[in-house]
Amino acid sequence: MEKIRIAVRKFAPFETTLQKLWDVFCLKNNIQAEAEMIPLELHDLYEETITKKGLLNGKWDIAHLNTDWVFDAANENAILDLTSFINVNPPQNYPDGWHNSLLHLQQINRGTYGLPFHDGPECLIFRKDLFENSIEKENFKKQFGYELQPPKTWEEFVQIATFFNRPEEELYGCVFANFPDGHNMVFDFCLQLWTRGGTLTNKLNNININQSSAVEALDFYRSIVNNKNAVHPKSKSFGSVEAGLAFAEGQAAMAINWFGFASMCEVIEKSKVKGKVDITQLPFDKNHKTASLNVYWLYTIGSGSKHQKVAYDFLQFAISPENDKLLTIEGGIGCRKSTWNDSEINKIIPFYHKLEMLHENALTLPQTAIWPKVAELIDQMVLKAIETDITSETLLEETQSAIQQLRN
Repeated sequence: MEKIRIAVRKFAPFETTLQKLWDVFCLKNNIQAEAEMIPLELHDLYEETITKKGLLNGKWDIAHLNTDWVFDAANENAILDLTSFINVNPPQNYPDGWHNSLLHLQQINRGTYGLPFHDGPECLIFRKDLFENSIEKENFKKQFGYELQPPKTWEEFVQIATFFNRPEEELYGCVFANFPDGHNMVFDFCLQLWTRGGTLTNKLNNININQSSAVEALDFYRSIVNNKNAVHPKSKSFGSVEAGLAFAEGQAAMAINWFGFASMCEVIEKSKVKGKVDITQLPFDKNHKTASLNVYWLYTIGSGSKHQKVAYDFLQFAISPENDKLLTIEGGIGCRKSTWNDSEINKIIPFYHKLEMLHENALTLPQTAIWPKVAELIDQMVLKAIETDITSETLLEETQSAIQQLRN
């Protein structure tokens, strides 16, 4: 049999887990096939699988795709509708084993275009050892007049980040992921918008970001990102992985990032903050409420694959309860409810059960074929906001105008 080719989202826990899973899968099923797993950064992964039609033309049998891309991929006929496979040989306890928020984005035109692989909505990650320290608490109260606790509002977030910013100790108030890859800053903008009561779409379900809450969101974000008295100085070159590693190495008191980077602090060798981390909901504007963002990763099968049955059998095996748990132990985030509530996992990662709470407030991005291009435009807008003095009003107007062009 020829090689099975897998396009992997580049991240060490994904790579190690997949290799272990493939080896056991082949042993169990007496399969003599080799898997060629190619780790790819976000941009390259999209290019290889969708733009260059790698899934459609059979170059890739299996690919990690995130839910931002799945609508696009399904409409391009790049990925397989798995319904017929699921009907014959469903994954264990499917679909009840998963929270509903991990099942709906891959449901397109009555088909199922992927199976949940890795998740963990956006949250506030913080150093509980710093927040619980009696001297820190006393000093903070003297300075700000209220008790030190994880920030409820964005105003408190800035004050706490400034308080903990100590470059001389290589500790910074917070760390962001500002590398312009069409993802991190887009997500940050959405979170700022949602926690101020804004939405990405209007009543006609068309994307419309030119609104007053978006001005407030962009104004706040550009000011905090450029606040040298609060933010890790390398934030502008960090993607979410680098920001997550900086936090795990003890370089920041707070981070707004995916849940997975909090759990990573408890399992990777590089971590200097094991047992010192907790998570909570994101801050919000004082007149509004918290929000989270749920973008999750899927296992998908290329429509052009010559090995569709073996590929599906592997996916069905990879998302079993024990293998979902293995991904978590390796440093990824299992998607099953059984993993979230597993007592062994919660011993290693004491806040793991909080995933359910995050999912209750998790919003999703608009499902439209133009979303990847809209995301690029928002990414460029946020980059201009943090690098120039062009007003937020002007940037939002220009970007909305470019979004309109995509629809015409």
